[in-house]
Amino acid sequence: MSDKQKVVMFQGDSITDGGRPREWEGLGSSYPHLIAGRVGADLANQSPTFYNRGISGNRVSDMNARWNEDTFYYKPDVISILIGVNDAWRIVSNEPKGTTDRFERHYDALLAETTEVLPATTLILLEPFVLKTGSTVEGWDHWMSIIPTYQVKVREFADKYNAIFVPLQGVFDQACKHADASFWLNDGVHPTAAGHALIADQWLSIVKQSAITHLFQK
Repeated sequence: MSDKQKVVMFQGDSITDGGRPREWEGLGSSYPHLIAGRVGADLANQSPTFYNRGISGNRVSDMNARWNEDTFYYKPDVISILIGVNDAWRIVSNEPKGTTDRFERHYDALLAETTEVLPATTLILLEPFVLKTGSTVEGWDHWMSIIPTYQVKVREFADKYNAIFVPLQGVFDQACKHADASFWLNDGVHPTAAGHALIADQWLSIVKQSAITHLFQK
C-alpha cells in the first residue's frame, strides 16, 4: 500500500446524509459519523480521511448522475453505499419519479463504471432495509414486493463486483425482538440514534473481518 492518507467515502440517501453540514466537511449524525469515529480513533496514526456525500431523497439514478464530482473526484480507497429506499418509496407512493423501477439498471451501471475508473477501490454495499412502522404500515405489501428484490440484487452486485456485502435487514428484524420497530426506525425507514448504532456496528463487524486491516496498512 502507498503512504497516502486513506480516503473513505460514504454515499447514499437521507439515511447516510444524516443532516450533514454543507458548509464544511461534517459527517452528520448518522452511521458514517459513528464509523468514522471508531475507525479514526483506532487508526489515528494513519489519519484516514472520511467524506459523507449522502443526499436526502436520492435514488440510485440521482446518485449516479452526481457520481463524477461527488465520488470519482476524491479517488477514495473505500466507497460505502446504502441506497434504494427512495426508489421503492416513489413507487409505493405512485409518484411520477417512480413510474419505472430503474434501481437495478442504474446500480449496475454505477458499479461497472466505478470498478473501471477506480479498479483498486474497495466497494462496500449495504443492504437496504425497512420495518413495518410509521410511513410503511400503509402499503406494506407493496413495500414487501419491492425491498426484498432490491436486497437480493445488492447481494448479487456484491458478488459480481467483488464488493463487501453488509446485511442489515436481519439485524433490524432481530433487534425488534428487544424493542418495537419504532425504537430502531422512526418511520419504518429512517433510523433513530439506536438504529444508526446498529448499522455502524454491523458495518464495522463485517468490514473488519474482510478488508479493513489491509486497507489501512502502510
